[in-house]
Amino acid sequence: MDVLKKVPVREQDAKERAANFEEVCLGYNLEEAKEEAARCINCKNAQCIKGCPVSINIPGFIDKVKEGDIEAAYQIISDASALPAICGRVCPQESQCEGKCIRGIKGEPISIGKLERFVADWAGDNNIKPAVNAEKKNKKVAVIGSGPSGLTCAGDLAKMGYDVTIFEALHEAGGVLVYGIPEFRLPKTKVVAKEIENVKALGVKIETNVVVGKAVTIDELLEEEGFSAVFIGSGAGLPKFMGIPGETANGVFSANEYLTRSNLMKSFDENSTTPIMRGKKVAVVGGGNVAMDAARTALRLGSEVHIIYRRSEEELPARVEEVHHAKEEGIIFDLLTNPVEILKDENGWVNGIKCIRMELGEPDASGRRRPVEVPGSEFVIDVDTVIMSLGTSPNPLISSTTKGLEVNGHKCIIASEDTGATSKEGVYAGGDAVTGAATVILAMGAGKAAAKGIDEYLSK
Repeated sequence: MDVLKKVPVREQDAKERAANFEEVCLGYNLEEAKEEAARCINCKNAQCIKGCPVSINIPGFIDKVKEGDIEAAYQIISDASALPAICGRVCPQESQCEGKCIRGIKGEPISIGKLERFVADWAGDNNIKPAVNAEKKNKKVAVIGSGPSGLTCAGDLAKMGYDVTIFEALHEAGGVLVYGIPEFRLPKTKVVAKEIENVKALGVKIETNVVVGKAVTIDELLEEEGFSAVFIGSGAGLPKFMGIPGETANGVFSANEYLTRSNLMKSFDENSTTPIMRGKKVAVVGGGNVAMDAARTALRLGSEVHIIYRRSEEELPARVEEVHHAKEEGIIFDLLTNPVEILKDENGWVNGIKCIRMELGEPDASGRRRPVEVPGSEFVIDVDTVIMSLGTSPNPLISSTTKGLEVNGHKCIIASEDTGATSKEGVYAGGDAVTGAATVILAMGAGKAAAKGIDEYLSK
């Protein structure tokens, strides 16, 4: 065993997986997990914990994996995280816990995410639930949204003894976990549904098809429905567009709509009643994880797929693993390229996308080198479908129907980073509704902080 290198993780063959929606990464078995865990040197001052937004006791759970006590490892993880099987799959570990791992200085960091996934999957397969010991408190808390921040906040509050109800606008719980992330990265029945059942096992109630701001307002929840506090974890589901000519053509989608049709409505299934565009040639504009998800979904629906991104590969914001998988599967990357117009035929359908070459200039406010147009370098990519993946912002429905709730210029709710407290007493917020589109684990961290803030508020 080479202690400087990770134990390899089994994956579906690239050609096979490009034609199905089965999970790409197959994960560790027990022996592989124990072998990988044995690489951990149990640092006394564990930097990996500092890199985890929910502060999992990483050396503690890995130590239990070494011993083969997977149930104990699961309970250690569950003390800090409500969604370990999800985090083990979609967290950007390379820039968080694994990015801080001391093993990574002279070799490869411990595969913390893959070990977390193994432990959580084992617990699910063996029907192991998180331990709950708190006495019940006679106080009700409402949580708006059943995405990662809402589920985390609700789970932590339930562990503290509160009577928690989640209100979800869609017909199925899970938020971005069910509508935004494809099956091949995050299986819905095997993983997401089980994690949600674990939160419900803590005593959390979930009411679906409730659009807060229309069916009921936050003010009504506080003043008429008997809730002592409210957490807003409604996410950021309002897509952004470029504003270029032709963007209203038939065959132009936001990544949000495209992925929702596929992931939540199962339109990739031939028996689904929800249609989806199966273009021959698809352009996905953007370079984040959502762009990779949309591109890899279109590929699986039979399309030739181009990712158009205005910077170089070095600046791609998507996870290295997602870019690697996309390339393996045959997706074409048109880098240093920016769309200037979507072309359409006489019937109003997409008939190509006109682009211009870019070069990198001086760094901008983000620290990345600013892309600059190369004059006279326009060219056309022949496509019949365009998917815009340029980020999302919060829907203003909740903020516009809640008295005294302050938002910033981007319609994001203003809330304390430490406690989630907003400008309205008893109302807390976190996740994408506050930050704009970000990662699952950062949303979970915000939900965890808000649960603590709500407990402190209600304990006064």
